[in-house]
Amino acid sequence: MQPFQNKITSLFKIDIPVIQAGMIWASGWRLASAVSNAGGLGLIGSGSMYPDVLREHIQKCKSATDKPFGVNVPMLYPDIDKHIQIIIEEKVAIVFTSAGNPNTYTSLLKQHGITVVHVVSSSKFAVKAEAAGCDAVVAEGFEAGGHNGREETTTMVLVPAVCQSVSIPVIAAGGIATGKQMLAAMVLGASGVQIGSRFIASHEASSHIDFKNAIINTKEGDTSLALKKLTPVRLIKNKFYHDVLKAEEAGASQEELKLLLGRGRAKRGMFEGDLDEGELEIGQVSSLFNKIVPAAGIVDSIWQEFQQQLRHPLK
Repeated sequence: MQPFQNKITSLFKIDIPVIQAGMIWASGWRLASAVSNAGGLGLIGSGSMYPDVLREHIQKCKSATDKPFGVNVPMLYPDIDKHIQIIIEEKVAIVFTSAGNPNTYTSLLKQHGITVVHVVSSSKFAVKAEAAGCDAVVAEGFEAGGHNGREETTTMVLVPAVCQSVSIPVIAAGGIATGKQMLAAMVLGASGVQIGSRFIASHEASSHIDFKNAIINTKEGDTSLALKKLTPVRLIKNKFYHDVLKAEEAGASQEELKLLLGRGRAKRGMFEGDLDEGELEIGQVSSLFNKIVPAAGIVDSIWQEFQQQLRHPLK
C-alpha cells in the first residue's frame, strides 16, 4: 500500500488516514491490530472493559502489531481513572476521548507524551477541545451509531462547520463506510475519517455473530436515535427499541427510562447476541454493506475506492 501523507497520517504515523472507532463490545485487540497492520489506526474500545481486561488487550495488541494503535476512552466509564493510569503505564501513544469534558484528562495524558483526540458533535465542543490542548478532533454526525449528539447535526453539515472553527486537524465520522464517502468528507475539509459500523461487521470484531448478521441485513430506516432524555444513542429498531419508543411517547421520566434500560443492555445485545431485548448500537451506514469480511479487506477496499474516485471524481 502506497503511503499517503497529510496532517492525520503524520500525527499518528500511519500510512492512510482511516481510523477504526473504539466501539464497545466490538473493538478488542484483534480488530485494532488488524486495522493497524493494514495501514490505518486501530483503536481498542475501553468502554466495555474492566481495567485488567483493558491492560490485557493493550499488551496483546502490542504483540500483534508493531504499528501505532490507540485506546478510545468514553468518559462516562465509572473506572476511568484506572483506565487512564493503565494507558500511561502501558505507554499507549494515542488516546481518543469521548462523552465528556476534554479538560479532565488531556493535560495529564499530554504530560506523558500521549497524542489526544476528542470526539465532538458540535463546533462549540470542538473549540473547547482545541482549548484543552487536544491534537485533533473527531467531528461525528448524528448518522453515527452508538452515543450521539443531541443536536442531530449531520456529518455533511458538521464537518465543514468544525473545520471553520478550529485550526487542529479534523477527522470526520458518522455515515462513512466507503472510499467515496471518505473522499467526500475530505473535500469538506476533514484530514481523515473514523469508521465504526463497517468494522463491527468484520471477522475480527468481538461482537456476537448474530449481531453482525443483523447489521448486514439492516436497510434504510432500520435505525433511529433513542433515549434522548438520558444519553442519545442510535439503535436498530428491535423489540427493546420499540419498548423505549412506547415509553417515551407515553412521557416516561428519566428515572423510568433508566429502569427500562437497566444494566448490561448493550452487552446483552452486541456481545451476547440477544436481538430482541438487547441494545443494538449501529449507524445508518449499515444499510450500505451486506457482508462480514476481514478488517484488512475493509481498509483496502475503502482505500482503493478512495484513490480511484480521487482520479475520476465525477464518475
